[in-house]
Amino acid sequence: MQLETPIRSLRGVSTPTSWRRDFGWLWTSQGASVVGEQIGQVAIPLLAVLMLHASAAELGLLGVARWLPFLLLALPLGVLVDRSRRRPLIQTADWARAALSLGIAAAALTGALSLPMLALMVAAIGCFTVLFEVSYQSVVPGVVPVHALPLANGRLQATAAASEIGGPGLGGVIVQLATAPFAVLAHGLAFVVSALAIGRIRTPEARPIGTTDFRRDLREGLRFVRRDRYLVANLGFSALYNPFAEWVLVLFTLHAVQTLGLSPVEIGIVLAIGAVGALIASVRTDAAVRRFGAGRPLMWCAAIECAVLLAIPLVDVSWGHPLVIVALGAIFALNGAGIAMSSVILVTIRQLRTPDRLLGRVNASMRWITYGTIAIGAGAGGLVGELLGTRAGLAIGAVLGLATVVWVALSPLPRVGDPAELAIDERRVSAPVG
Repeated sequence: MQLETPIRSLRGVSTPTSWRRDFGWLWTSQGASVVGEQIGQVAIPLLAVLMLHASAAELGLLGVARWLPFLLLALPLGVLVDRSRRRPLIQTADWARAALSLGIAAAALTGALSLPMLALMVAAIGCFTVLFEVSYQSVVPGVVPVHALPLANGRLQATAAASEIGGPGLGGVIVQLATAPFAVLAHGLAFVVSALAIGRIRTPEARPIGTTDFRRDLREGLRFVRRDRYLVANLGFSALYNPFAEWVLVLFTLHAVQTLGLSPVEIGIVLAIGAVGALIASVRTDAAVRRFGAGRPLMWCAAIECAVLLAIPLVDVSWGHPLVIVALGAIFALNGAGIAMSSVILVTIRQLRTPDRLLGRVNASMRWITYGTIAIGAGAGGLVGELLGTRAGLAIGAVLGLATVVWVALSPLPRVGDPAELAIDERRVSAPVG
């Protein structure tokens, strides 16, 4: 069912200067949020391992708590996003995540934190992360003209990659020097910066007027995705890769501490080295697409980001700490490069194929599956690691992840040339230049 009054395209009211200014604030908000998430990605598992002595299975359950909200809430929140102004929803999500992070840090510092409490609070943060993700990706095409979407998405992905360089390393340093609770506190403060930045966007945002037929609105978003073969291919890429990547990541933290003997700082260094690859690939995506089209880079990315994970369980403590750090950093650098470039291309295709009035629901439908499956991967990885050990668990997760390469090879994605050729008519309308 269509909205009675479609969302007014912000491209129609922006000037070349205003869209760049507003994108700058959106960019700042996204960067701060990613820094917070990256610090938390290191700080919360280390908090569980070092202070609560969590096992592989318990870390897996913590991963389930983090990602299960996408499976439960993405679809209904997608309807909410398409019925509401999106920027206030982003601010709500940021303020709530900041408050919950402060609660975790306070409970840990006072000795009141337990693993069940941590899991519940991580799940609550996950609920507001769903709201942030669905709203944030729905805002980008309204602020940025169609011709600039690949460039804008590349900059956002590059910022995410740069944050991944500093975020984990910063998280590891804070854990090492000031203990894990203070790293969680820093995790929350980053969301405060994100909320303040999004509030600086000045372009008017029209509020859509919808009906009360919630189920019909929900079905419309799912039906749109199902009928578009490029969105289905896009969906399958992420839905297959994400759970096995999380499987590997859940076990990596425990494996790095218990088997490889790495400190929190060294784990942060490994992830920071890995993010360099993501940064380089992000800033080179636009040039790669112009030269090779979108399809061939997507196929290369799928192969690289999956295959390199097979090398993680081969790294051995007998190599010595310096070589272990370099080897793991190189593995994560190649993996990050594949993820970053493929993400820019896939998000651009999704935005070009989707009208504004459906963007919240389409993003939610995609997140429902692509992020919802992460909860399954986290739980399965933790269980396998508990039963067979972290090294065997890492190997099994990496092998299963190769299914992603098969999916992409059989999909229409490798044959995509210029992604702009896939744009629907609404995305082809004239937009401000400059």
